[in-house]
Amino acid sequence: MTLQPPTTRVLAPNHGLIILNCSRRKIVTAAPVVALDLYQGGCVPSAREHFAADPARRARIRILSGAHGLLRPETPISTYDHRLTTRAEAARLHKRTVAAQLDAELADAPSLQHVLILVEPLYLHALQRVFDHPALFGQITIIPDTRAWHDALPHLRDWGWA
Repeated sequence: MTLQPPTTRVLAPNHGLIILNCSRRKIVTAAPVVALDLYQGGCVPSAREHFAADPARRARIRILSGAHGLLRPETPISTYDHRLTTRAEAARLHKRTVAAQLDAELADAPSLQHVLILVEPLYLHALQRVFDHPALFGQITIIPDTRAWHDALPHLRDWGWA
């Protein structure tokens, strides 16, 4: 009996999107730093390391901030302290910024097929727009543990990103 290795396709960068939760642990700085460097907790350090030599895929990361909505990895941002604590607050964030940001993502990458989301359950309420358009995506994967980068790796391998 011959075992075939799993088929791995290579998903073009504009076909995938990774959304990570912000973290409470941040670099303390008076000067803005890029978002992917600011956050020091959750999956952000692992994603930063994993995509360090791959700028095209690194650019497909978004960080969901309770204060700012979706941040691109290179967006300059200063240290702040704000955490979503209620569903109503998450819904307001969605309405105030995230819905328009997700609409812009869909407009910028109309061939987007796969979304990998690693956010706390409460923060999912701020991402409602993703679930408003399920037919647009071939796959939406949710990992509700912000530290579970090891659970994301099999999906990234399937995409050809690991």
